[in-house]
Parts: sequence; C-alpha cells; structure tokens
Amino acid sequence: MRTLVIWLMMALPLAAEGERAGAFDYYVLSLSWSPNWCALEGDARGSEQCDARHDHGWILHGLWPQYHRGYPSYCTTSQRGPSRTMTEAMADIMGTSGLAWHQWKKHGRCSGLSAQAYFALSRAAYDSVLRPEVFRKLDRAVRLPARVVEEAFMKANPDMEADGVTITCKAGHIQEARICLSRDLAPVPCGQDVVRDCALTDALFTPVR
Repeated sequence: MRTLVIWLMMALPLAAEGERAGAFDYYVLSLSWSPNWCALEGDARGSEQCDARHDHGWILHGLWPQYHRGYPSYCTTSQRGPSRTMTEAMADIMGTSGLAWHQWKKHGRCSGLSAQAYFALSRAAYDSVLRPEVFRKLDRAVRLPARVVEEAFMKANPDMEADGVTITCKAGHIQEARICLSRDLAPVPCGQDVVRDCALTDALFTPVR
C-alpha cells in the first residue's frame, strides 16, 4: 500500500491551495479546442461558447502559474476580484465570462497581479502563440495521432521545443494544447508533471462549427 501511495504522488500533479500569491516558477498557457469541448461537455450545458455564430477554434482555457512540480491554486491575495466588465471583455478568446471569472479565482490570484494585469497578460500570452490554421480548415471530423497536433504547433511556432508543449486528450478527443512560458512569456521547458503527452494515435478532432 505504501508503494502505491508513493507512486500516485509521483504520477499525479500536486495542487496546493491557499498558497502565497506570486510564488511560482513559470506559466502554462492552456488552449482548448472548443468544438471538442462542446461535443463532450458544452452542448449538454447549453454553453454560449458552443453557439456556431462564435466560430471558436482554439480558445484560452487559462494562464496558470505553475511550480516545477505541482501548481498553486486559490491563493490568498490582497488584489480585488475582476469586475463584470473585465470578465465579459475576455469572452472573445475564452468563450464565456464565467470561465474568465473561474480562471481568475483559481489561477489568476496566484499570479500576484491585479485582475486587470492578469487578464492583459493572459491575452498577450494567447496572442504570442500562433494557432495552426490547418485545424480551422477541417470540414469533417478526423482521427489523428496527438503528436500531429504537437508537431503542428511547433511548425507554426519555430521557437517552441517538444518539451515545451503538451497535447492532452479526454474521452478519445484532443482536449488541449498546453504551452509552457516564462513570466515574460518566452517558451520554456515544461515541468515533469506537465510534459506528459497524450499517447493516442486515433484521437478525434472535430471541425469548427
């Protein structure tokens, strides 16, 4: 039993709640492929993000302060929470204002920044990464190896290395591209618990609506 517990501690990301704001090592920029999220969760929720008029592809799931091992969350901070105007202004790249609020509450407070500065940095991080256009050109669902998605990001962003971008999967679908960035948004290697890629060779990728 003790061996199993030790193995699980090594294999799973470690979340630390209530940590001191501003104490972290690097950021993870998490980009979610919106059509897949909608197919798995968003449609059932009736999420505004999934309305076809928005034409969402890769959206900003969040910009997450990260330790080299584990990550802080729900940090204590003296910064005020964002106004409704601030969160609504992020919906164009995050899908909904509700996601923006949740990301501030769980991750943004750990940055040590004000809500306004955190959202500005999140937008700058999103804009700094070129999302491969090939995926927006799909006219039907396809199955592909997750590594193809990683390779497409590295081709679009030549300064990225393989250990600086991770592709995740959920329920047989491509889920997210997670890109590791320094505090000044330069590409950096991912930590041990972020760098593990999805190993699927036939992950489902659905087209933009």
